[in-house]
Amino acid sequence: MSKRAGAGGRGLTCHRILFAAAIFFAVAWPRLGWCHADDETGNGGTILRDTEIENDIRTLGTPIWRVAGLDPATMGIYIVDDPQLNSFVAGGQAIFLNSGLIERAETPNMLIGVMAHETGHIAGGHILRALEAMKNASIETIIAEAIAIGASVAGGSAAAMIAAAGEGQRAYMSFSVAQEATADHAAMKFLDRSGQSSRGLLKFFEILQADEPLDGEPTDPWARTHPLTSARIEYVRHHVETSPYSDVPDPPQFVTLLKQVQLKLHAFLDDPSATLRAYPPSDHSPDARYARAIAYYRIPRLDKAVPEIDGLIHDFPKNPYYEELKGQMLFENGRIREAIAPYEEAVKLAPDAPLIRISLAQTYIESGDPSLVKRAIAYLDDASRDEGREDLVWRLLATAYGRDNQFGRAALALAEEALVDGKKKDAQQQAQRAKQILPHGSPAYQRAEEIQREAKDLDTD
Repeated sequence: MSKRAGAGGRGLTCHRILFAAAIFFAVAWPRLGWCHADDETGNGGTILRDTEIENDIRTLGTPIWRVAGLDPATMGIYIVDDPQLNSFVAGGQAIFLNSGLIERAETPNMLIGVMAHETGHIAGGHILRALEAMKNASIETIIAEAIAIGASVAGGSAAAMIAAAGEGQRAYMSFSVAQEATADHAAMKFLDRSGQSSRGLLKFFEILQADEPLDGEPTDPWARTHPLTSARIEYVRHHVETSPYSDVPDPPQFVTLLKQVQLKLHAFLDDPSATLRAYPPSDHSPDARYARAIAYYRIPRLDKAVPEIDGLIHDFPKNPYYEELKGQMLFENGRIREAIAPYEEAVKLAPDAPLIRISLAQTYIESGDPSLVKRAIAYLDDASRDEGREDLVWRLLATAYGRDNQFGRAALALAEEALVDGKKKDAQQQAQRAKQILPHGSPAYQRAEEIQREAKDLDTD
């Protein structure tokens, strides 16, 4: 895992949300991962990126997505660093889950039930639809739009949405009780078809209902943007009472996966002292050792963190995430050259994890070794196919191409970065610069022309 701040970025990457609160509702976009970062301003949240956590949650959601006719490999999982019970879908096929929702899930079935509901919005087309100008938007832009629209839904006003969105991005649907009921019905259908209980979804609704104050105004953002009614809850309760799958237990492997996800979230988000109290040195279980390694790294006490993670690597040599964590520890503490080997091993063990490839590429670049630049380019080019909305990918590519004297490609990467960041003028200027250097008619030249056309649809610089 690694930390992303500004130009930084590792396996554990962060996206600041520059609004007061993340509000849950349903929409849809692509895929990303997890990380930890403190919001120094206190005015925003963070998107957490982590391959291990995303893959574990994807495993939990796979049975639902398959019966819904969705390809699990194309589903995006994003985690929002927010303690409130919240979830939403946005721009394509991506489900956003608050860390608080995951941490408070009493069973895998509860988390799966919420994901099934959001999948119902995707399958039913209940999606806040951005127009073509948003198709290349960065995750930060998507989140900003989502939060603004969520605020307008909660407050009964479109002012927040209009303030955040341009003319070409205002064709959004409002969510209604009817749409929520339809998503509930789809969720229970998906759960039945996959042989799973709907008790978790009912439990989630009951928790939200119990949290409502006497004035009836919901305190949880999910309930404000997914209007709960007694009729909806009774409908789900009736299904639980009649479904033949209501007493089906969670598979043991799902219980283990949720425990692993919650442990890692707590280790990265809680105060390290709390983690060390919960997992004292007398506890020699792999989970305790993993949690302590993360806590020591965050203090930072590498003299304690590295031995903990080295012990896990020795005992579990096929686990890529232990190698990734060691690479992150070393990289973020200035031991760049030492971080290369564990990151390379992590990529070898998890060749299909783009976030880890990005971390290794950044380590190559920041090592200052010219012989590693072409390797960095290869990894970043590959990762950009899955993580093209990560502006960090394009920024690193621009740096690597520049150091390799491929200045046309460097300008093209900067144009890609400006495009996902919504910077119209920069995107057009860098694309024009790329065209002046690249061979006329080449695929890269043609992509520069596409960026210029796409940038015309952006509303702001």
